[in-house]
Amino acid sequence: MLIGYVSDERYVAVPDALLEFVSACGASFEARSRASGAVYAELPPGEYRVVLQKSGFGAKFSRVTLPKKEPHHFRLLSDGLMGYVWPKWVRSGEASEFRVHSVEPYKLELWRYGWEPEFVRALGWHDEHGPRAVMQVTPDGDYTRTGAEWNKVGYANSVHSQHLEAPARSGLYYFRASTKSGREFSFPWIVAPAKPQAKLALLASNITWNAYNNFGGRSNYIHADGLPPTPTVNSRTELKRYSDAGFFTWGADDYPALSFDRPEPFNHIDFAERITDPIEGRQACHLAPAEWRLVGWLERQNIAYDYYAETQIDDGTLDLSAYRVLVTAVHPEYWTRRMYERVKRWVFDEGGRLVYLGGNGLNCEVEIRGDCVRFLNGNLTGLSVEGLGGFESRYHQRHESEANLLGCVFTPAGAMTGAPYRVVDASYWAFAGSGLKNGDTFGEKSLHMRCPGGASGHETDKLSASSPKNAHVIAKGLNPDDGGAHMLTFDTPSGGAVFSVGSINFVASLPVDENVSRITENVLRKLLS
Repeated sequence: MLIGYVSDERYVAVPDALLEFVSACGASFEARSRASGAVYAELPPGEYRVVLQKSGFGAKFSRVTLPKKEPHHFRLLSDGLMGYVWPKWVRSGEASEFRVHSVEPYKLELWRYGWEPEFVRALGWHDEHGPRAVMQVTPDGDYTRTGAEWNKVGYANSVHSQHLEAPARSGLYYFRASTKSGREFSFPWIVAPAKPQAKLALLASNITWNAYNNFGGRSNYIHADGLPPTPTVNSRTELKRYSDAGFFTWGADDYPALSFDRPEPFNHIDFAERITDPIEGRQACHLAPAEWRLVGWLERQNIAYDYYAETQIDDGTLDLSAYRVLVTAVHPEYWTRRMYERVKRWVFDEGGRLVYLGGNGLNCEVEIRGDCVRFLNGNLTGLSVEGLGGFESRYHQRHESEANLLGCVFTPAGAMTGAPYRVVDASYWAFAGSGLKNGDTFGEKSLHMRCPGGASGHETDKLSASSPKNAHVIAKGLNPDDGGAHMLTFDTPSGGAVFSVGSINFVASLPVDENVSRITENVLRKLLS
């Protein structure tokens, strides 16, 4: 009979894993996983302790009661080096626990990421007396919903406490883990101030980081509506994303939550990487490695900021009334209704100034439930107005178009391309000192290597019917199919203001493009004054 399947942390089938089923009375039965990861065995009904072994993976124990209505999903964790900190966002003075998976002794350091990565402190070498004792164990089943729960197994003794108090200085911190064999892995830590210090609050797009995180086999883009019944053998053959020409990622009625309690491999930054280096890879260009370019640029320009996770708007940690300017950047695609309404009230009624240095932002509503986020994508056939049933975005379907707040909204035109901007209104004060005239281009230089070509790109936002009537476009991207980002601004009656660039690529130009840097600095200093 079919007992279950064996898969790894990517929900890829693991063949030839050895399983020993030990019954309550001590009887032992052996089985091996087949090419599909399937485990077949003829076992008497009852409860079994299962021992799993496979070269290249950590051995583990599971429990299963037979017979089962559904196959059991045994999950193994491959050998390597990886980690995350929990909680991933705290205030200065609060503590988090570092959770590292390694099959050999590892060294850990804490760094702060500004214009130059700055060494903060050594956190020592970590190993134990037992073999492979700093190896982590993942739960069975779909732990993208419940969390990876690292340090839950084998860390009960206080000797193993791995908690660290957050530094007094707010900012983007990274843990760097390394081994003598040459393995390296880094993972971020968002440290907000204990109390507001600056006039500018900068948001990390940590909900987006989670949306794209497929550790455990699911993200909001891979198996968004739940893991399939069997693990993957060949993704190009089995995943509808690749094999079905009519497939769309969000074509279901419901989407199970995704836990924040997981490593984020896409947020790794190579130890030798510098802020002016090209951003390599498909994912790094719109997640934490890209956001670092803004954090470091602010410090180079001596613009003081307090750093927050965007979820700290939702939970009330971030007191907007204490700030003059709020900056969100790169790809803040997913916000809760509470976040949106709080920021909109601050801008329109309380005189707040919002600077949106990203693209495809606030495009979909989410709900935060404990350590998980539920994505309210809807049942769609595409992200065009037609595919959205006449609405401008997923957020518009449930509430209103984000163009009401940002002045612009994502459209598919120009997606996955890169191009410079062209000046539309050179008389606007944001261009002061640049020497740019109407018709001139800027933003030719970019570190964004997924969609190279300029500061307008990857995904771009444009003016829409929902934009405030006084929204004023001062520059447009030159992307094909009239798909260039609209750089725009508008004021609110309360003295508030919004400045939007409408491009994921934009921040990747800040460290290397003089005009992009000058325009952004002009905007921030003006709105802070």
